[in-house]
Amino acid sequence: MKSIKIYLIVVVVIGILSCAKVPISGRKQITLIPESELMSMSLVQYRTFLQENPPSSDGIAETKQVKRVGARIAHAVEKYMHDNNQSKRIKNYKWEFNLVNQNLVNAWAMPGGKVVVYQGLLPVAQSDEGLAVVMGHEIAHAIARHGNERMSQGILAAAGGVAIAVYMKDKPQETQALFLGAYGVGAGLGILAFSRNQESEADKLGMVFMAMAGYQPKEAIPFWERMSAAGGGGSVPEFLSTHPGHDTRIERIKEWLPNAESYYTPQSN
Repeated sequence: MKSIKIYLIVVVVIGILSCAKVPISGRKQITLIPESELMSMSLVQYRTFLQENPPSSDGIAETKQVKRVGARIAHAVEKYMHDNNQSKRIKNYKWEFNLVNQNLVNAWAMPGGKVVVYQGLLPVAQSDEGLAVVMGHEIAHAIARHGNERMSQGILAAAGGVAIAVYMKDKPQETQALFLGAYGVGAGLGILAFSRNQESEADKLGMVFMAMAGYQPKEAIPFWERMSAAGGGGSVPEFLSTHPGHDTRIERIKEWLPNAESYYTPQSN
């Protein structure tokens, strides 16, 4: 009983010390894993993924589109962080954007700015604006440190009274599985898929980032309409498995539009 009390006290203290606020939304969150540690893991997993799933050539139009849209959103993120004295949050980010030739309606972003878009997503995106919606959304997950939040919860649940650092060192395979699940790498999102609240938060942040990048945030509405219809009346794409219901998402997007549009400045291509 005494050890349990000590453990709970330690968890509470760590939680207080690790509490931070998500940019734009202002929500308080607890992230117990050093971001530098996650960025190191990201680099290893990202390189492994690209070795097993070679990216499309830089010379094709679709790859150029992914890199073009990604670079503009990355610049917008950096500007927002600089203007709001939060540049430390993306310290050591080295942005990379790759297109993978797989017919999956999916995309993901890792800490450190490593972003992958699957070929199957492009017909749903239809345009730079549609692609900006989903890339802004995925990059927002990384900026909001949702993966760290989910991994922290998962390790706390699995580790019991063991310190997080000890668990990560002694359980490398389990830690890797939690990492891949937390960031949705691969065909499935895993048991640590982002919660609906995190998905809504990523929508909100992503709309601001795409607006700052010069893309109309109102394009989020038709994009998510198309994404919802991508299941053809059957099962929805894996990408949407934990996302808010369609009507709820559209309602919230409309609610957030005025704020996102206040950041919008058209840019020439």
